[in-house]
Amino acid sequence: MAVDTRSATPAPARAPGAAVRSALLGSPARRTALLTVLCFAVMCAIGLQGWTSVALGGFDLGIFDQGIRGYAHFGLPVSTLKSYHHEFPHGFSLLGDHFSPVLALLAPLYWIWDDPRSLIIGQSLLFAAGVPLIRRIAAHAFAGTAPATTRRAADLAGLVYALGWPLLVAARVGFHEVAFAVPLILLMLERGLARRYWTVALSAVLLCCTKEDLGLMVAAYGLVLLLRLRGSGDRAGRRTGIGLLVGGPLASVVAIKWLIPAMGGEPGYYWNYGSIGADAGDALHKLLGNPFLLVQAAFDQPLKPLLLLWLFGTMFLLPLRSATVLCAVPLLAERILSSNPNHWSIARHYDSMLWPILLTAAIEVTGRLMAEERTARRARLLGLAAAGCALVAAVPLGLVQLAVPSSWQPKTSEAALVRAAALIPDGASVEADNQIAPRLTARADVVLVDGTPRGREYVLTRSDKRSFPFETDKQQAERIRLLLDHGYRQIWAEDGVVLLHREGTEPIPGEHVPGADSKPVQDKVPSDVGHNLFRG
Repeated sequence: MAVDTRSATPAPARAPGAAVRSALLGSPARRTALLTVLCFAVMCAIGLQGWTSVALGGFDLGIFDQGIRGYAHFGLPVSTLKSYHHEFPHGFSLLGDHFSPVLALLAPLYWIWDDPRSLIIGQSLLFAAGVPLIRRIAAHAFAGTAPATTRRAADLAGLVYALGWPLLVAARVGFHEVAFAVPLILLMLERGLARRYWTVALSAVLLCCTKEDLGLMVAAYGLVLLLRLRGSGDRAGRRTGIGLLVGGPLASVVAIKWLIPAMGGEPGYYWNYGSIGADAGDALHKLLGNPFLLVQAAFDQPLKPLLLLWLFGTMFLLPLRSATVLCAVPLLAERILSSNPNHWSIARHYDSMLWPILLTAAIEVTGRLMAEERTARRARLLGLAAAGCALVAAVPLGLVQLAVPSSWQPKTSEAALVRAAALIPDGASVEADNQIAPRLTARADVVLVDGTPRGREYVLTRSDKRSFPFETDKQQAERIRLLLDHGYRQIWAEDGVVLLHREGTEPIPGEHVPGADSKPVQDKVPSDVGHNLFRG
């Protein structure tokens, strides 16, 4: 008679490390939490590295620091760095630059820690909030596959998002209002897949309050909903789609035409599309007569098609097979039709808004193909290739710098700026070099050292290293000589950094402070910008 000895045989003991890994990674909630913490830690580390190395400037971290500090004190988001440099009239607030009232939600951070680094932490939290959303999007997209496949897809999607190179780049260049757009776009897309349309509408409203042009992206998602629900009985979804399609552009028009000018902004200030028209009305008239102007404007510079090739090629063209990619069209059109070279590279924050759209589209396509037996193998290979490409791109575009000790230290000139700033007393009025401005905004009245003298008590600048917005370091040296000849005294100098103190009352040639009749101006883009896809 055979004896069954299986129950008597003890199971092999699990190694302590395996038990720990199983406990930590066993549930989807734990994996979501780990990936969320990973995203926050990496984004925060990159941002703080920029702070310690004095790589984050007054444009734009200092601007947002001044503005959100205004909200924290229950006032308007006023930034002297922005208004003085661009000659905006008295009473101008950042709501007259970009309509971003959603930034007021960050004011409580300043009640906890009144420091520009609060914005680095806030942006990192906002980016990290996208991890559970992208995992839910993957669960929706892979619902037709085996449970194990769905779990692996959600894990990989969370990892790719958490270390996404567009987020790394955005963290490296400082804080921007688009930090809100990233999780809000994901929330809108995920709730749309779940058919929770009230939340879709709320996300759309908040996106319109994040930046005035995002109403066009909201409209594009309305079109996506209508395309997907055509012929279905989902009347709530169709009503939501129509509402977004109409309400998004309307919100943009209201913000650009009335709300921004009411806050001291200039209508058409950011119109960078002279190749297709002098303004929106002129552009529409010309395009109706000659639609080919769009093609000419989109390909008049080599970097523009390279940008498209990078964005879609690195994802193996997967997003192009999903209707969700239509949401990216307005954001991409703004950049490739623009005559401003700052819009053409991937070295700025603009791609962070595209990232949730392109990644969601790629996930949707991969999940759809994986659910079909005849295309499952090809879809798995394409999905893994796109994920691997994204993770590999993250290494040179952000991750590798974290492992380089010298990247955490300021260079000689920047270190001298920090030492000089420590000599400026609290409450002083200062014209500051762009790189040091954020370290003074919390305790001084700061404007940017630029082409116009402002007559401030202190001037902190450099004589032998070009700083924004000067075109050459020679111009900075000339500024120093001008000030020394008209009432300023040099009280500190080291490694090309000069700190001047005003001790006379004589007027400075060209001195000017923006008044009620000031006309806003734009910066002249340096000639070395717009020639490299990977440099700003």
